[in-house]
Amino acid sequence: TLSPLEVAVRDKAICGDCETKDCIRGAQGATNTSPEHYQLPIVQRGCELALFQPRKVGNLDCTFCLDCVYACPHDNVGILARLPAEQLAMTGTRSGIGRVERRFDFTVLATIFTFGALLNAFAMISPVYALEQWISEFTGLRVEWPILAGIFTVALVLEPAILLGAAAVATRYCTGSRDSILTIVNHFARSLVPIGFGIWLAHYGFHFLTGFLTVIPVAQNAALQSFGWALLGEPLWQLGGLPESVVFPMEVGFLGLGLLGSWIVAWLIARDVMPRRAVSGFVPWALLHLLLLAAALWIMTQPMDMRGTFLGG
Repeated sequence: TLSPLEVAVRDKAICGDCETKDCIRGAQGATNTSPEHYQLPIVQRGCELALFQPRKVGNLDCTFCLDCVYACPHDNVGILARLPAEQLAMTGTRSGIGRVERRFDFTVLATIFTFGALLNAFAMISPVYALEQWISEFTGLRVEWPILAGIFTVALVLEPAILLGAAAVATRYCTGSRDSILTIVNHFARSLVPIGFGIWLAHYGFHFLTGFLTVIPVAQNAALQSFGWALLGEPLWQLGGLPESVVFPMEVGFLGLGLLGSWIVAWLIARDVMPRRAVSGFVPWALLHLLLLAAALWIMTQPMDMRGTFLGG
């Protein structure tokens, strides 16, 4: 959904005039025979997910196998540029998966993607060890896996259920909607994806930006250990990456862009689903996105036991 690329048709008018529909049926080559040589037909498969390209919508059910691209006799199917996250705000029937707002599995996927980003970052900061220690003392557990299972359950099941349920209840109350809580959650869960992507990007952007130069001393040390002499020079263990004072504003920028994207998607969904009370429908989800941003900022400011550490000699 966030990809800037999509397998799509270039000109739907050409598809309208096409008689073979090879993009979905597949294309069969001609048989060439002679007394000396027999050539079997070469079959180019069409889309094995039965996606008819002129009516295909988005990437959710497309694997980018490109069978349709090779099968099209008019060279009218290709990988085209599109606006990232544009499909998140669209309602209506998709190609092979029906209406996204009726697919609870997509709601679960978007929820785990977003709250998993927070959990992944939280697992790398110092407070998580204090939390594990407190749980161990409170429950008497002396093994780690049930403690981690409990943290995962709270972060990926209970917390999302409470927050999304509260936002849906507030939306229903403020707009007077007669839709069920689950239906409202299914509508707006897509708006979590941009802020979730922003959290993932800020987290792993920190890893990369603070350590992208470490490949140099690692390669130098590998050459030294392998050949017994400094083929690539003495390891420069002082090389790391950008300082945290430079990287942190970038993290905030990634998070801010994710928040803006979620707000845009939530607004478009509210305007489409409840046009007369769009503002009332938008505000609860905007507050939820803001809460996720605050949690992400708190995590990013904590001591990171596994991020940007210096282990050189």
